[in-house]
Amino acid sequence: MDVKIEPSWKQVLQTEFDKEYFVGLTDFVRKEYKTKRIFPPAPLIFNAFDHCPFDKVKVVIIGQDPYHGEGQAHGLCFSVNDGVEFPPSLVNIFREIERDLGKPMPKSGNLTRWAEQGVLLLNATLTVQAHQAGSHQGRGWETFTDAVIRKLAEEKENLVFMLWGNYAQQKGSVINTSRHLVLKSVHPSPLSAYRGFIGCGHFSAANEYLRKTGRSEIEW
Repeated sequence: MDVKIEPSWKQVLQTEFDKEYFVGLTDFVRKEYKTKRIFPPAPLIFNAFDHCPFDKVKVVIIGQDPYHGEGQAHGLCFSVNDGVEFPPSLVNIFREIERDLGKPMPKSGNLTRWAEQGVLLLNATLTVQAHQAGSHQGRGWETFTDAVIRKLAEEKENLVFMLWGNYAQQKGSVINTSRHLVLKSVHPSPLSAYRGFIGCGHFSAANEYLRKTGRSEIEW
């Protein structure tokens, strides 16, 4: 199957695109976009990959579902378009960056700037129906993103994986911790952020690891 995705990812994932489950997933997603309001806009489904080529990945952050509110989702987990109010989890991410690195709260919640530095902002499910959280779960996206994580874990070395919450930690259970840095905490949502996310120090820890392994730090 010919999937419009950044060339290095296309090469790495082509065997996945040819599998029966992915063909079925594609048929489902196409029908959904034709008949319902689906986020993100179709050209941005693979935005996380398009801004962060396979050979440039240094950090992987795993989310769950795209935002399902109007104008929020644009294909990068936890990120929102310029001018959109910050969702609560993103507010807590910025609070921890401020606490950890002393960087003030930014004016925009658009994390494209991270992606272009080598942060893969990967949701487990890449599409969602408007105002229907979890509506595209169990359709094949999770199988696909499991394959993405496996490819990264097996074919690259010295990546930083940030696994926030039980869901992300289960999804990252295939990662060899002797080969990569795996940082775990509770989810940054308001329900759990003050039980361990605020104070986790993941952003400084990631930069220290990148520095030690001879790569440039992320400008969080």
